[in-house]
Amino acid sequence: MATSGAPSRSSRPLLGVLFMCTACALFPIMNGLVKLLAATYEPQQIVWFRIVSHLVLVAAVFMPRMGLGLLRTRRIGTQFVSSIMMLLSTLFFFSAVKSIPVAEAISVTFVAPLAVVLLAWPMLGERITLFRLAAVIVGFSGVLIVIRPGSAVFQWASLLLLCSAICYAVYQILIRRLAGTDHPATSIFYSVLLGAIIMSIWLPFVWKMPLSWNDWALLCSLGVFGALGHYCVAKAMTYASANFVAPFNYTQMIGSVIVGYLMFSEVPDFYTWLGTAVIIGAGLMVGWQSRRPQRS
Repeated sequence: MATSGAPSRSSRPLLGVLFMCTACALFPIMNGLVKLLAATYEPQQIVWFRIVSHLVLVAAVFMPRMGLGLLRTRRIGTQFVSSIMMLLSTLFFFSAVKSIPVAEAISVTFVAPLAVVLLAWPMLGERITLFRLAAVIVGFSGVLIVIRPGSAVFQWASLLLLCSAICYAVYQILIRRLAGTDHPATSIFYSVLLGAIIMSIWLPFVWKMPLSWNDWALLCSLGVFGALGHYCVAKAMTYASANFVAPFNYTQMIGSVIVGYLMFSEVPDFYTWLGTAVIIGAGLMVGWQSRRPQRS
């Protein structure tokens, strides 16, 4: 019997790459808008708009077609834990990006795939080889280059970015568990459901009425960019293996540099590019090693 609502997989790697690159074009735009709005509104309020508009959009698009099947999951506990991880990752990142340039913020969060390597051992029972461990160490050294002591990036916000990356790594592992049983739309819906409930309780303590219709539009657009981005990632995984499409996640750096320059006149310095290259190189090392045939 087929699993509940789980999509059938097909091998169309170029389509998978297209979906992943589309997601990586949407996320930097969302991050730029968050930084812009953070100058006026509290991070918690911005997060609320981000996840509630995401929730409403997913329900509006998929509920008419899937009905209550959108809510059907075989792992409700895993879905709720993934929702908490997504909430924490978003809160940490939105709180930090106000103080750190967009490109530098994204480069630090690139350690998430490397954190997955470490966390997959205790959480999924996947062995970590010496090669992968070395790649993780190299990757984290790249983070130290980006947030080097004495630089404008070396501050409390950098720690929040690392926490965001770790929470997102846990979220990715949980989504990996859910990929074979639940429809991508179901996982996208649950990824913000519990967070939306929690932030709705918190909202009255930080609420500030948006100053204009333009601010209303920008705040609500966060969920549109986020939901479309995560849906594209989920679709990418259905058309190609995670190991194949994962390296294209690093194209976010291109979009982040463009958004940072156009919106805030930010230009990454040499050390940001160097550290980012080290982090990306370490991530590609892990991806390359994972595709090699294992010796018996």
